[in-house]
This record gives sequence, structure tokens and C-alpha cells, in this order.
Amino acid sequence: MLTLPIKRKWYEMILTGEKKEEYREIKPYWAARLAYHMQISAFDDGVFPVKFINGYGKKSPAFNALVTCSIGTGKTKWGATAEKEYFILKIKEIKKC
Repeated sequence: MLTLPIKRKWYEMILTGEKKEEYREIKPYWAARLAYHMQISAFDDGVFPVKFINGYGKKSPAFNALVTCSIGTGKTKWGATAEKEYFILKIKEIKKC
């Protein structure tokens, strides 16, 4: 399962349902990781699990989510830079750890 650290603000907004997408810059690092998980999920309509964690410690708050991935421009109110393209992880379902 892919693990993504995120800031508390975005973590809480996703949990409350206010934020429905998480963004990652289009760079080889994320391209490789996301491509691997998208290949595995090819038979599941492109849906794959991601663990979102607020921090880096073992006791950091976390939740699991089912997501899909696409490329596009993100929303500035959710942390994206205007007119910049990102990998967009669209959150389909949240599952507590």
C-alpha cells in the first residue's frame, strides 16, 4: 500500500469530507510509485488503496482511503498552485486504520 504523508490541515479536511483530492507533483518519483499501484489496480476500475498519515512516526494519526489517479490542474483552495498540473488522487472512500 502506498503511504502518503500530508499536513494536518489537509488531513482533517479529507476526513471531514471537505477536501476530495490530494495532489502530488508530476516528477519521476511519484510517477514510478503511482504507476506501480495503478497497474496493480487495473482490474479494479483503477481504484487502489492509499494510507494517508499526518507525520512520520509510528503513532502519527492515519487513515486508509480508496483512490483513483489522474493528471490535471488542482484546486487552489486545496493546496494546488494555479494552472499547474499534478497527479490528482481522487478520494473515493475513507476507511479508518
